[in-house]
Amino acid sequence: MNPSGTVPTDLLANYDPGGFFDELFGGPGSPSEHTSAIRGRLSSFDFADLQRRAKDAERELYNLGITFLVYSDQDAVDRILPFDVIPRVISAREWAAVEAGVVQRVTALNMFLHDIYHDQKILKDGVIPADLVLGNHNFRPQMIGLDVPFNTYVHIMGVDLVRDGQGIFRVLEDNARVPSGVSYVVENRHMMMRAFPDLVSDIGIRPVDNYGVKLLEAMSEVAPADIQDPQVVLLSPGSYNSAYFEHIFLAREMGVPLVEGRDLVVKDDRVYMKTTNGLARVDSIYRRIDDAFLDPLAFRPDSQLGVPGIMEAYRKGNVTLANAIGTGVADDKAVYCYVPRMIKYYLDQDAIIPNVETNICREPDGLSYTLDHLHELVVKPVGEAGGYGITIGPRATKAELDDCRAKLLADPSNYISQPMIPLSVCPTLVEDGIEPRHVDLRPFAITGRNTWVLPGGLSRVALRKGTLIVNSSQGGGSKDTWVLE
Repeated sequence: MNPSGTVPTDLLANYDPGGFFDELFGGPGSPSEHTSAIRGRLSSFDFADLQRRAKDAERELYNLGITFLVYSDQDAVDRILPFDVIPRVISAREWAAVEAGVVQRVTALNMFLHDIYHDQKILKDGVIPADLVLGNHNFRPQMIGLDVPFNTYVHIMGVDLVRDGQGIFRVLEDNARVPSGVSYVVENRHMMMRAFPDLVSDIGIRPVDNYGVKLLEAMSEVAPADIQDPQVVLLSPGSYNSAYFEHIFLAREMGVPLVEGRDLVVKDDRVYMKTTNGLARVDSIYRRIDDAFLDPLAFRPDSQLGVPGIMEAYRKGNVTLANAIGTGVADDKAVYCYVPRMIKYYLDQDAIIPNVETNICREPDGLSYTLDHLHELVVKPVGEAGGYGITIGPRATKAELDDCRAKLLADPSNYISQPMIPLSVCPTLVEDGIEPRHVDLRPFAITGRNTWVLPGGLSRVALRKGTLIVNSSQGGGSKDTWVLE
């Protein structure tokens, strides 16, 4: 805003990234040349028109049913993921490095999962503490000795990246169980093309609308080898799941049936789908149900969501599950710390995308350092997701720090700590102008025989001023992510 109280004609004239690396403008002394055309177009927008189009876009997202469920908020159970209309832009050169880094990481994690469920060489060689893996609550003894097609355990992977003050991408965490959010990537792009054709046209943006095709190809590749025309289904826990919209979306994009556990039955160690014409064989299942609820005969006996006997059908190679059972070990926040060592061990390479520096509180040195520098660090429980249970030291009260210290001392193995990264920002539309807000990036990788990475990914934005937590459950939103041709 200028002194007269009106938004200037040049929409970005008074924009100040506040010393952070900016996704549209670059960093101090290193301006982003690849965004110059987009900045020029944005600068010419009328602020009132931008607001109006943004409101129209959000209304359309809601009308389309592009929502997620929030269980803790009784007043607003069904919400849209807030959508910011100013895109996050990545150059072709930057993306090439991100893509290579994600492929490298997925490759190493699949090798790790095959190893720990077979020879366990990495544990015997002391690269990763054996008790961290074998005692992990996501380690599944039922998977020991079980071979999966192409040794692919993580078929769908989301890698959470942040960009630091120098503009360097770093891995914040891995999502190797049931990563969500890709539906917003595709729908955000559709929304931008409808609402802002004047911003999108002739820029040269890599498409994202072939994700469903690529996912179906991979799911067909990993089906049992003797099947010529595999039947793929998407298994959902049902309409009360927070990501149910995404389950509907992906089933539609793949052109496959959306089923729940009650729609499937196991006979003679094969999986069948109930149809109006009788039972139909199912060969490949993209599951959005956690291990524990998948088969009441193998895991939680009280589960009403799964399919009794599906684990035995899986063990005998009569059906493929994606992601494989037991992949949760690979996205544990404590195991994350060792991924660069995995990459070196299995691939003899350095990590293309480095981790955020991490202290492992189960190790005496890590705990001691964390306790001594609590006011400077971000402390995270290893088993939580969605931004819950995090203590941001530099912004915590004395009472919050004392509470965190007590939890660390009581159960150190449940925590890691990291320095507070000055996350990059992106211009974001707020009520009275354009302001910087912190963003992260979740690229999605699909692996069958080989790995393909969706060009872009989910850019989550912390809509509350000053906050670093971008999770939708904590009030965050999303942006369209443009990877330039």
